[in-house]
Amino acid sequence: MALQQDGNSINLTMDAASVYREDVYTDRKVGTIRCLTPVKTDGTPDGGRTALFVGEAQILTPMGAIPVTFEIAANGLADAIKNYEAAAKEGVERTVKEIQEYRRQAASSIVIPQSGAGGPPGMGGGGKIQLP
Repeated sequence: MALQQDGNSINLTMDAASVYREDVYTDRKVGTIRCLTPVKTDGTPDGGRTALFVGEAQILTPMGAIPVTFEIAANGLADAIKNYEAAAKEGVERTVKEIQEYRRQAASSIVIPQSGAGGPPGMGGGGKIQLP
């Protein structure tokens, strides 16, 4: 859920034109497929919009499981099941690249010592390490 803040308040208004019913399917081994069926505000199906399929899986790491979520291009549940593997591989690759980028950014962060104590003016010093 994404919250947008405008001014001093948080906007928690739901978009009535974008309501979906969620059905969850799993094989209890590999992952989960969520089918988001568009509905009208009275709960009846909205034939003017297409259903969305979202896959979920996990990457197991020494630090624990990392959830991976990805869209599946499909016209129905059977199609989503067939396309799950390719979409999952793409989602995992994207997640691994993001993790590598976060690591790269953390490794290249500049540590600026606290100013003051014992060095030339304006040159920092103080001996305390600060993480960005």
